[in-house]
Amino acid sequence: MSQTKALVVTCHPALVALLKERGIITGDSDVLAHATAEDVRGRHVVGVLPLHLACLAATVTVVELALTPDDRKAGLGIERLRAIAGEATTYRVIEGTWC
Repeated sequence: MSQTKALVVTCHPALVALLKERGIITGDSDVLAHATAEDVRGRHVVGVLPLHLACLAATVTVVELALTPDDRKAGLGIERLRAIAGEATTYRVIEGTWC
């Protein structure tokens, strides 16, 4: 995988479509359902990562979803995602020790 393209970590095709629609990613972005340390190291990652992986990425961009309990039970389509998706926020996670 290219180190210059965004890496999307999701198993939801409708989310990938929403990210493209909003211009957050391009059509050539890499998409993985599950990521490893090697996949994310130094990359701009879009999706939710555990902190031990997020600190390896250059940045992590998330789109918060205002999920209801019913949303969590079913696969979400693009129309529902449009209705519940917030703005994209980018973070830089740095590994460290507690002071």
